[in-house]
Amino acid sequence: MEIKNLRALVKMITDTDITEFEMENAEEKILIKRGPDKEYVQFAAPVASAAPAPVSALAAPVAASAAAEPAVVDDKYETINSPIVGSFYRKPSPEADSFADVGAIVEAGQTVCLVEAMKLFNEIEAEFKCKIVEILKQDAAPVEFGEPLFKVERL
Repeated sequence: MEIKNLRALVKMITDTDITEFEMENAEEKILIKRGPDKEYVQFAAPVASAAPAPVSALAAPVAASAAAEPAVVDDKYETINSPIVGSFYRKPSPEADSFADVGAIVEAGQTVCLVEAMKLFNEIEAEFKCKIVEILKQDAAPVEFGEPLFKVERL
C-alpha cells in the first residue's frame, strides 16, 4: 500500500469511532487498533533485497512484491527489513522485555519489534520461522524503508 493511501486510511479511522480495522491481500496485511493509550498498525514484515538503496520521503513507493524477496546476507542468513520509515524499538514499553533477543527462535507471524511512524507503533512480524542471529539496530534508532533490522537464519 502506498504511504499516501495508508495515511488516508489512518485519518479515516481516527476521524470515526472505529477501534479496529484489518485488511489482508496476497501481498500485505494491515491491522490498525485504536485504544486509550496508543494506536498500533501491524505489518507483516517483508524480507527485502540484501542491499536496499535509501529512499527519500518524496520518492515513488516501491511495489510490495519487490520488497518481499528474501535478502540473503550469506549462504546461511537472511534479513528482516523495515517496511516503513520510523524509529526502531525492541520493546513494547521501557519496562517490558524485548520482543526478540539474539539466539531467540521466532515463529512466523510473531512480533520481533516496533517501528514508530507518525505516532503510530507498527508491529513488525517475522514472515517465517527463524532464529535471530544479530540485531542490526539500536533501540530508538531511526530506520529507513527496506533497511535491515535483524539478521536471521531460516528454520
